[in-house]
Amino acid sequence: MRDVLLEARLLATVSRLAGPVRGAGVVLISLFGAVSLHSPLGWSLFAVVVLSAVADFHLPRVALPVAFLRVVVLSLLLGAEGDQWVLTVLTTTLITWQWQWPPKVAVPATAALLAVQVVTTGPGVLVRAVLESVLARVAYELLRRSSRRVDVLRERAAEQNRAAAVALDRGRREREYLALLHDTAAATFLMAAHGGDPRVVAAQARRDLVVLAERGHAQGTADLGAALTAVARDSALDVRVEAGVAPVPAGVALAFVRAARELLTNVERHAGTSSARLTVERAGSGAVVVISDDGRGFDPGEVPGHRRGLRGSVVGRMEAVGGTAAVESEPGGGTTARLEWPADD
Repeated sequence: MRDVLLEARLLATVSRLAGPVRGAGVVLISLFGAVSLHSPLGWSLFAVVVLSAVADFHLPRVALPVAFLRVVVLSLLLGAEGDQWVLTVLTTTLITWQWQWPPKVAVPATAALLAVQVVTTGPGVLVRAVLESVLARVAYELLRRSSRRVDVLRERAAEQNRAAAVALDRGRREREYLALLHDTAAATFLMAAHGGDPRVVAAQARRDLVVLAERGHAQGTADLGAALTAVARDSALDVRVEAGVAPVPAGVALAFVRAARELLTNVERHAGTSSARLTVERAGSGAVVVISDDGRGFDPGEVPGHRRGLRGSVVGRMEAVGGTAAVESEPGGGTTARLEWPADD
């Protein structure tokens, strides 16, 4: 749906203020008129105007007929004696009508009021009254078109911003995908160059082919098993890996890779052991990664708040892609971290 907030708000504000502006205007005009006449009739009519102005401020549904009758009463009772008073109230009424009501209401009401004025005071009011009414309607339409133009420009700017954000996200995903592809393919080439077991090299190459086969997807996918196998191979620990083919979006795979690196680094630095286990399993269309060790363990509740390793680099990264991370450990009992990403349909 088109964004017309500025146009709608502006026109609603003008319409809402038209009544109070008319009410305040006719009261002020009538005060000066009553002072100039300085007669009981003038002050009586001023009181009538003040009472009728309540509709302009608080009763918009009856404000139009009340304003109509107010001008007629002033015209009939003042006559030529108060022609400036009547004319100024008349033009104020006609101008504010153009701001408050659409043409299908304002035009017939304006024509009827002018007809009454011609009958009661003559045609001398027509030129000024018609000219000011037309100018008020033109000004209103110009304001409306200007606000609509601003809305169109804002909508275009928003579309451009959305397109730029999509392009930026697509570029980020492309870089993530290429980085993961580089890690997995480089590990395969390195294994082959150093005379690795042909069966292992073949299995690794098949995983790389899975990544390439999934490349046509809009967001790009990566084999999580191959990516984390490469991470384990780069670790200083002796990591026993059990990883099947688990294709996931490149951004999700990158979150797994970074979280796994942080966990293996923590094992290397703090667990007091030189080995760990890493398993990668498919869970429906999602994936589950478990990293465990038999080290000294720790109490997760005693980790200082300023230590952001687990909270930021593991839990935070997984939550950012819609996954979860849970770490279970106890002093002397080793540590197990479970990273899980349920497929987002």
